[in-house]
Amino acid sequence: MLDLTGKVAFIAGAGSVGEGGWGNGKATAVLMARQGAKVYGLDLNPAAVAGTARIIESEGGTCATRTVNMTIATEVQAAVEDCLARFGRIDILVNNVGGSAPGDPVTMSEEVWDAQMDHNLKTAFLGCKYVLPVMERQGAGAVVNISSVAALSHQVEGRTNVAYAASKAGIIAFTRSTAIAFVKKGIRVNCVVPGTMHTPLVEHRLAKQLGTNDAAALVAKRHASVPIGRMGDAWDVANAVVFLASEEARYITATHLVVDGGLTAARPG
Repeated sequence: MLDLTGKVAFIAGAGSVGEGGWGNGKATAVLMARQGAKVYGLDLNPAAVAGTARIIESEGGTCATRTVNMTIATEVQAAVEDCLARFGRIDILVNNVGGSAPGDPVTMSEEVWDAQMDHNLKTAFLGCKYVLPVMERQGAGAVVNISSVAALSHQVEGRTNVAYAASKAGIIAFTRSTAIAFVKKGIRVNCVVPGTMHTPLVEHRLAKQLGTNDAAALVAKRHASVPIGRMGDAWDVANAVVFLASEEARYITATHLVVDGGLTAARPG
């Protein structure tokens, strides 16, 4: 099951924050390689994506990497061309670039709003812009975009991050619209919606953003907030992504898969 042998996976955000940690993109890249895919991993941090490649190669897999700012069209286009030169095709696209900034429409600056839209939404647009024509020529392909439960419910843990919520809701709408535009061309487009996850971003970024020096207390609070009793992790997201990219999901397109331990269902709308 979930055999990706012979597939080439183009994965944006394939590194991870922190030494030895497992972010969503890193886990997805490693899992896809374990399922037989050749991985072309992109990240803004060259050391981070190199760490992902080392793991894949140490397990006998194939991984090429490139340092790319996914908000810059020329860099994305060049990465697609390089991937094609190395591997000859792209079968799977994973758009996994994003991050949140706090603020409401009054307190958030216009510059932060624009940067959030670029970081969370434009990156998926540019990934699709340059990869979809490749898949169209091949007559097949699978795209998986990464959204967030912030797009579906009120702000996680009471935080207000209007640009993040709006851009991640945009990912779901973008997924749906793109899927229908390309459904007759053999290309499926779906979306994974992670909930409260325990990735390195909790300790490295979120704790600082919330102004707390007690990361352990923050982790415990986040575990307790989830109906299933704990946060998910990067492997929960990776498993969902790999499923949607695989032939087992061949009849699934234009939808979003919520991976949140029951979080959104247990909250008021």
